[in-house]
Amino acid sequence: MNAYLKPTKFIDSDADIIQQFAKNVTDGATSDKDKAIRLYYAVRDKVRYDPYKFFLTEENYTASNTLKDGASFCIPKAVLLAAAGRASGIPTRLGFADVKNHLSTQKLLDLMGTDVFIWHGYTEFLLDDKWVKATPAFNIEMCERFGVKPLEFDGINDSFMHEFNNNNEKHMEYLEDHGSFEDLPFEQIMQAIRETYPAFCQSLNQQDHEAYDFTKENIST
Repeated sequence: MNAYLKPTKFIDSDADIIQQFAKNVTDGATSDKDKAIRLYYAVRDKVRYDPYKFFLTEENYTASNTLKDGASFCIPKAVLLAAAGRASGIPTRLGFADVKNHLSTQKLLDLMGTDVFIWHGYTEFLLDDKWVKATPAFNIEMCERFGVKPLEFDGINDSFMHEFNNNNEKHMEYLEDHGSFEDLPFEQIMQAIRETYPAFCQSLNQQDHEAYDFTKENIST
């Protein structure tokens, strides 16, 4: 399991900011499961979900940069949670899957040109000799605003995706699994993003990010 405890280029668990964050969050925890649970909720809710932080630079996907920025989307947040886990002595790795999102904002859907979110990122902790999935993407404020049940994590069962909203309407649908990774497969993901969302990538490159504010957009059903 040594490979899942070591810092990497993107999962920079040795960075001072990551070390301090993990220490503060897990202070007083008595087991790896308790640490993982605390880290999950800290990353889920202290780092706001923002799908417009979609920049195709290596820096945008490092754990330390995501923590400093305080907002990002599913992939960088999964990387951050993995880094915090490794900094806490818990073997962690990254997992990815394509999902169909039935609830999003119209502006985001128009930019993406599809309701399929490729390479949706999550983290896997090794707890009690079992890999457990944890998806920290959507902070509780966003879930409440969109009427989506927030994903909970108990350190035992997989916390993978928001299958239904509060009205039991279909929210997310699993399409394809990409497997698990020791570090972020950056080039592979960037190529897939450019091919799948060309207009989205071009738009975010050409315009100031301040023109996009996900916190002010309304859900599209």
